[in-house]
Amino acid sequence: MKNICLTLFAMISTTMPYAQNLNPVSYNDGDQQLHGLVTSNTGKSMPGVLILPAWRGIDKEAKTAALELEKEGYIAFIADIYGEGNIPADNASAAEIAGYYKTRYKAYQHRIALALEQLKKAGAVPDKIAVIGYCFGGTGALEVMRAGMPVQGVVSIHGGLGKDSDRPNGTISTRVLIENPAEDKSVTPEIYDAVVRELKDGKANWQLITYAHSGHTFTNPESPEYNELMARRAWQHTLMFLEEILE
Repeated sequence: MKNICLTLFAMISTTMPYAQNLNPVSYNDGDQQLHGLVTSNTGKSMPGVLILPAWRGIDKEAKTAALELEKEGYIAFIADIYGEGNIPADNASAAEIAGYYKTRYKAYQHRIALALEQLKKAGAVPDKIAVIGYCFGGTGALEVMRAGMPVQGVVSIHGGLGKDSDRPNGTISTRVLIENPAEDKSVTPEIYDAVVRELKDGKANWQLITYAHSGHTFTNPESPEYNELMARRAWQHTLMFLEEILE
């Protein structure tokens, strides 16, 4: 009887899905403590995806993306850009601190580079890493591109696409996917044309997809701008891109 029970337990255990969770990771930028999150499949030498969250910091959308990427066979790490004591409480303070990093883009690039190192420490294969970002994080994904960081590709999801006009266009070595909502008022025709010109000047391998009837935060189920159909398409485009570049 005991052997039968053990056999049944083993059968149930192998058929039950493993529990998914996100584990906290503390790291530092000098005296500033940072608190990221990583999927539970660490230490397994797998492709990795760094997630750059929106302007309010690590949120539900970033966490959901990380868990979904784990199911697809990726180690995912969510970066903490702002650090302990600096998480904005409202949109006004989020705009202020996000604006700080957009203006001081080298500081933003530095925080992203620190997070990339944490992703590698978690087991991500160094030459099989991509970066995706939402909103402010989508701007960060393009800063990874502009900095020439050693990643296979970047995905900017309703990100800010512009940069200061005094920054020259350079060679772009990584592959680029931009997912842009058609009704995003922050992306003017001038900004749109400028990023296309930047990609062409950089001789990048790039794709820019525009999603109809979609406002800025169209992928976020908690936003009034959420567009379920277009969000689902955008996620499938993201997965297809990641599969292509990290195979």
